Amino acid sequence: MALILNLETATTNCSVCLAKDGKVIAIKEFDSANYSHAEQLHNFIKEVLKKASFSLQDIDAVAVSKGPGSYTGLRIGVSAAKGLCFSLDVPLISIPTLESMAHQLVVPEGHLIIPVLDARRMEVYSAVYSRDLKEIRATEAEIINEDSFKEYTDTHTLHIMGSGAEKCKGVLNHPNIVLDTTVVPSAREMAQLSQKKFEASDFENVAYFEPYYLKDFVLQKKKA
Repeated sequence: MALILNLETATTNCSVCLAKDGKVIAIKEFDSANYSHAEQLHNFIKEVLKKASFSLQDIDAVAVSKGPGSYTGLRIGVSAAKGLCFSLDVPLISIPTLESMAHQLVVPEGHLIIPVLDARRMEVYSAVYSRDLKEIRATEAEIINEDSFKEYTDTHTLHIMGSGAEKCKGVLNHPNIVLDTTVVPSAREMAQLSQKKFEASDFENVAYFEPYYLKDFVLQKKKA
């Protein structure tokens, strides 16, 4: 039996789930534009453990969403995960944020899943997955324009989902494109992915692991 604590803080959704053998047994999450992860994350961890009648000492591993996503959100999640791994002496597992998002959709044969997260200006973080969740195109930071994903639109229906889909509105008008702006990353979809990595002993070096930022952090100056 593997009991894994999954942490998702890459976007506005602060999400924690406890999974046993890849099945979610308790979950707590709250999606807020205020990014209150620093205040909520450890309380959510306590709540899911209590709900499932387990303690921190029962955990076999900690999994964290590694990005891309919010710089601050990723730092909070990874710092918490590494702290728990150090104190409990359990392995650290990292899950690509966009891969986890892609697992939220079930689409027909021949359709593609494109999770997109909002980046700065007209940029998004995106990756392309097949119906059976195989990676077709790796994660990139790209500026959305009328030619975005053009190599797929004539032969596939594209399901573009996530906060970055908002930037696609009015720009991508192909009839084979379906947009969904409501999807956010969740720890729920991390459960099966982290279980597979646990079984394969695919662990991170706790001391040296860093989030996958993809882009350098830029401090935004307040307007006068």
